[in-house]
Amino acid sequence: MLGLMQNLPLTVDRILTHAKEWHGSVEMVSRLPEGPIVRTDYAQAYAEARRLSAALAGLGISLGDRVATLAWNSGRHLTLWYGVMGIGAVCHTLNPRLFVDQLVYIVNHAGDRVLFADPGFADIVEALVARCPSLERVVILGDTVDAAPV
Repeated sequence: MLGLMQNLPLTVDRILTHAKEWHGSVEMVSRLPEGPIVRTDYAQAYAEARRLSAALAGLGISLGDRVATLAWNSGRHLTLWYGVMGIGAVCHTLNPRLFVDQLVYIVNHAGDRVLFADPGFADIVEALVARCPSLERVVILGDTVDAAPV
């Protein structure tokens, strides 16, 4: 029955790899929280996720580390989700509808090392940084890339 067995690990990041290999030119459309519509394809989404994985590894993030996201569903968040899991880290999505005290508890309990956030959540991020000692870096999502140490 060897013909029916998988010869590769069935990890979540393989979903995007499969999409790139079989549907690479299929268009993906999303709207950023700031308003613009963004068009991409699975091949480009895969490449962006791999770049993010490399950037996280450069920050010292590795297998089992927690990376928090405070972002609305968009192409950027998809990149985060697959990029974080692509290096074996845990993508810890935070609910922006929770109170700051609840988010502080959640981030501290998880021990998140990095926080990625949409620009509209800057006030929440400021409150979290002041009360979450495990956070080493905060990245505000946007067109430019800048990871600030906490």
